[in-house]
Amino acid sequence: MIVIMNDSINNLYPSMLSDLERRIVSKKQASPMIYRYPSMDALMFELRMRSNIVQAAKDMNASDVGFATFSNSRCNPQYWIRTPNGGFLLRPGVPPSVGINDIFQNGQLYAFECAGAIIIMLYKAVLSTIGEPAFNYYFQNLFLRDWQYDRDLRLITTYNLAETYPGDVLYFKNPDHHPATPEWQGENVIMLDENLYFGHGIGMGTGQEMIAALNRARRPGSMVSAYLQNLVLTPDFEAVRRLTMREQVEAEEAALAAMSAIDEDEGDGIIGAAAGVAAVMAAEDADGEQLPV
Repeated sequence: MIVIMNDSINNLYPSMLSDLERRIVSKKQASPMIYRYPSMDALMFELRMRSNIVQAAKDMNASDVGFATFSNSRCNPQYWIRTPNGGFLLRPGVPPSVGINDIFQNGQLYAFECAGAIIIMLYKAVLSTIGEPAFNYYFQNLFLRDWQYDRDLRLITTYNLAETYPGDVLYFKNPDHHPATPEWQGENVIMLDENLYFGHGIGMGTGQEMIAALNRARRPGSMVSAYLQNLVLTPDFEAVRRLTMREQVEAEEAALAAMSAIDEDEGDGIIGAAAGVAAVMAAEDADGEQLPV
């Protein structure tokens, strides 16, 4: 069930949502779990970012990005420095948005494993959701390899496959993979829809197709099948949303400071009122900082 503070899910009109977003809302609303949101904006932000994660996965599937182990990874040297361990470090002076977008625009210059692909797709979705200025400010010094990611891109771990939604990250495990191909010990995937996934290296497919692909990479004679683990990773949507709110707070504080400077010659009463507003805003900002960001 969806619970919105000081609001009602009935105020979320279907015309405001895509088909995918409507399905997400319907499933959450029918769930025995309670999904709490501080505002309608928070719910809308999650829905938009989930949609953007799905789109990033589809865009990567349609790109010419290659699959490679860390020892054979490659990147565009104009924007990234390939490190000895096969990771990609953003070159100094390159805006993070430019580096991330280039992976999708010039995919033939890149190759990496599925874990790195997941982080790249999440970054792309954040970029599409919060815009270039905020992304470039908060996601500097990017390093792409596996599960290493910027501290502002928080991931929440749960263990309930019944509560999975498009945009979640799941894992198909291949416990009896061939020793010569450890890269196929499993596949990190983005959930695109009910029983539809994208995993870099395999592509788009149903759960059964993902398992079949991994089973072909087992040791000879193995009868142990790959399977979908109950591990679920979800971005902390509210933490990412608050990045954009910070900019709004900073803009409001700057405007208030400018007003205070203008009002200095117009009497202590006005200055005192402006200071009072500033104090309230500072208190609200301090309260907000208690939330994870």
